[in-house]
Amino acid sequence: MTGYYLIIGISMLISWLVSSRLKSKFEYYSNVHLRNGLSGKEVAEKMLRDNGINDVQVISVPGQLTDHYNPADKTVNLSEGVYMQRNAAAAAVAAHECGHAVQHAVGYSMLQLRSKLVPIVNISSNLMQFVIIAGIGIMAATRSIDNPNGNTLVLMIGVIMFAATTLFAFITLPVEYDASNRAMKWLKDSGTVTSEEFVGVKDSLTWAARTYLVAAIGSLAQLLYWVSILMSSRR
Repeated sequence: MTGYYLIIGISMLISWLVSSRLKSKFEYYSNVHLRNGLSGKEVAEKMLRDNGINDVQVISVPGQLTDHYNPADKTVNLSEGVYMQRNAAAAAVAAHECGHAVQHAVGYSMLQLRSKLVPIVNISSNLMQFVIIAGIGIMAATRSIDNPNGNTLVLMIGVIMFAATTLFAFITLPVEYDASNRAMKWLKDSGTVTSEEFVGVKDSLTWAARTYLVAAIGSLAQLLYWVSILMSSRR
């Protein structure tokens, strides 16, 4: 288990470093005020209109970095710090979430795939750690002369559940990167931000995307560890 805790520790450290950097970037670009004076809400509504989307509502939700697009009720949910603010960071977040709305409207395949996996991933993420721990316990308890490796079925189920969450993390990557690319292209082509403001938008979204990349790599590293444990026990 030492190797697992080492992987967890390294993953958490890298994630913390990237998240801290992201937070500092957003704080910095929150002071880069838009010349057009548009708020995050107004940027979002403009992007939706420009993309011919008239059935999505932009609403405010409490919290920080709680911004998301909900395809179930077609709402772009912007945190309080984004909804009313009139700066490059707010424009970046608002346009990114609208990028997901555009994906939904055009039937972007990776978004559809991710949505289909949500129910499975919700169950797997809640149970996989318990199943894996139980699997290790059962494997140790059932070892015998005839079966030196013990029963690995439960551990295998846990690893499969972990694999589902890792797959979801990697499917999330193109979804997030595509939403950011749509946001940046629209912000630039529409003239919603100036060239100077666009630098802040791009930098903010680049660091936001890296948080998903780190999460996916960390999940893969943990999955490979459990796969190695499973494979070694089945030899």
